[in-house]
Amino acid sequence: MRAYLDHNATTPLHPDVFEAMRPSLTEWFGNPSSVHAWGRDARTALETARKGLADALGAADKDCLVFTGGGTEADNLALRGVLAAHPDGGHLIVSSVEHHAVLHTADHLELHGCRVTRLSVDADGRLDPEDVRRAIRPDTLLVSLMHANNETGVLFPIREMARICRECGVLFHTDAIQSFGKLPLDVEALGVDLLSVSGHKIGGPKGIGALYVRRETRMAPLLTGGWQERSRRGGTENVAGAVGLARAAELARDDLEGMGRRMAELRDRLESDLMAAIPAVQRNGHPIERLPQTSNLAFLGTEAESLILALDLCGIGVSSGAACSSGSLEPSHVLTAMGLPQERILASIRFSLGRGTTIEEIDCVLEALPPIVDRMRRANGWRPPRRGGTA
Repeated sequence: MRAYLDHNATTPLHPDVFEAMRPSLTEWFGNPSSVHAWGRDARTALETARKGLADALGAADKDCLVFTGGGTEADNLALRGVLAAHPDGGHLIVSSVEHHAVLHTADHLELHGCRVTRLSVDADGRLDPEDVRRAIRPDTLLVSLMHANNETGVLFPIREMARICRECGVLFHTDAIQSFGKLPLDVEALGVDLLSVSGHKIGGPKGIGALYVRRETRMAPLLTGGWQERSRRGGTENVAGAVGLARAAELARDDLEGMGRRMAELRDRLESDLMAAIPAVQRNGHPIERLPQTSNLAFLGTEAESLILALDLCGIGVSSGAACSSGSLEPSHVLTAMGLPQERILASIRFSLGRGTTIEEIDCVLEALPPIVDRMRRANGWRPPRRGGTA
């Protein structure tokens, strides 16, 4: 049996999403900027999708949504767009555990004159909102902090952080790409100015994302060309992708509570049974304040890369962190920022469950992993210090 437990990297396209997209690929193929009937059909599909996504995000105004080519572009548009709209430069605040779409963008902006502060997290991967308040300066333009970490699933208190920024007159962006479709999201209740989402993390297609931009937010376009997306993102819109993103968001919203409960139960069983079967297993990240379907575990005395390859040979798909970091020899920047020992970081793998994950897939991992870990530890000459996992 095959078991795919890497849903934080990407998810299979939901059949209902595929069917929703089909007319936009075959019948409504016109350019949505064209004024003839074919263009009008495409424009109607695009704006209907925009309204559907706005409803899923609790946005009262669908025109606040900008469709992008994915989550990375949405993050880039948020950071670069805000900073570019203030040509005199400014100060940007991020955390040390952000996705590379934010961290590498911050690095690039810093090379071109932006002042950047990178906030630290604690050993559980949490960030203190008061650290945000203390980091804000008179020249701070934007604070960008993720809602849920893609490697550990740890949640940041976004509502409180957004409130602090609002009190200080600073714009607030959150990368909600991992929490979107897994937790309730309401941009009005959260109080954010900008929020990024992506389609392929929730059963939608790849190559489509969106950025929520609160009205009156000054932002320059990242891509220039035509007047598409109300001059905020040039280029012919991906109508089929937008339709797929909106449909995936609708499906996730309709089963949000039930899906979250099912995934949390499966995740907890996976963790507890692995810790009972394998000595010296450690959980990375806060045990409660995290996504319901993400588990990051360290199997001391092993190497993550070898574990992933061995599991792959058994038909099991897991990862050691962000898919975009695959092939990198550097240890996880998230676990490093949490201050974990190198041995633990290099022995850590991520299990991420999805809508279609079954108990049989969990059992497949529980059967395959213990002998793999035991074999690797024997080969490494490593003995666990004591029996029983620790959290």
